[in-house]
Amino acid sequence: MRVLLAGGGTAGHTSPLLATADALRRLDPDVHITCLGTPRGLENRVVPEAGYPLELVPPVPLPRKPNADLVRVPGRLRGAVKETLAIFDRVRPDVVVGYGGYVSMPAYLAARRRKLPLVVHEQNSLPGLANKAGARVASRVAVSFPDTPLKGAEYVGLPIRRMISTLDRAALRAEARAFFGLDPDRPTLVVTGGSQGARRLNQAVSGAARALGEAGVQVLHVVGPKGEASPEQTGAPYVVVPYVDRMDYALAAADLMVCRGGASSVVEAAATGVPAIFVPLPIGNGEQRMNASAIVEAGGALMVDDADLTADRVADTVPALATDESRLAAMSAAASGLVPRDADDKLAAIVAEEAGRAGR
Repeated sequence: MRVLLAGGGTAGHTSPLLATADALRRLDPDVHITCLGTPRGLENRVVPEAGYPLELVPPVPLPRKPNADLVRVPGRLRGAVKETLAIFDRVRPDVVVGYGGYVSMPAYLAARRRKLPLVVHEQNSLPGLANKAGARVASRVAVSFPDTPLKGAEYVGLPIRRMISTLDRAALRAEARAFFGLDPDRPTLVVTGGSQGARRLNQAVSGAARALGEAGVQVLHVVGPKGEASPEQTGAPYVVVPYVDRMDYALAAADLMVCRGGASSVVEAAATGVPAIFVPLPIGNGEQRMNASAIVEAGGALMVDDADLTADRVADTVPALATDESRLAAMSAAASGLVPRDADDKLAAIVAEEAGRAGR
């Protein structure tokens, strides 16, 4: 079985791609996997580190609104499709899997041109432009959240890597906190704005460092590759890092998490029972709010509007929640079990089925 996985840009696309790749290897140790990305995405680091070959094509951004850049899209797309077809002819995939984003549209068009089976996976509750187009020509369409409005959608969940889907937080907690240089016994807040970071989260939480420290709460703050945070020093550890490769350690270390509402953040927190405060990104089509809504409604998380997340708001509310063991336990119990943990295996099975049909 030869599989091409197309997706990149941020962790929102690369994380489920890598989880699917790992599941395909478990399903068929002889599988040949090629990943397709662009030269400027996170995939350039994480895909080779995971041990998978990576091919690159030019990104083709699709403007959400008419502008001067829109007239350049057809020419860029033709060039990207041509390069993608050359890669297809070289690696000879039996099936193509797309996760949306800039690299997926050329892959979808190339798959159609070569009459290859196409599987589309949509991470968010509301689909992006590339996956809306891809779903029209796909053999199978898988989604992370129920009621995602895509033609022929099958609810499988969001593929997450086994280090997270099988995580025992309690068993790994001491090791995880030691890994980040945290106190093994203090209440722990983990803050992350996703793979790119989030300035609002960085400023609001670091601005509340004194209130958190005075309550005995220590912080692991993932600011993003270009992000910054300058917390006031207190007696409690406040660890600032640009990026975390071991997200299983971050989740195990956490008693409470403050994060955006990207699909990976929502699903990983819920699957591992980490109570969360979701702060949806205020731009886009509102998908982050929808991603988090079911967890919030079940009592497993809280939601705060981006504009309302200030240092004062954090200082007034987060220390009390982070030190309330009974409330955190109730939130954890409410979140656990709301999302599938085996979406990687389900999607891999779909991919293998489509590859088998192509072979026949």
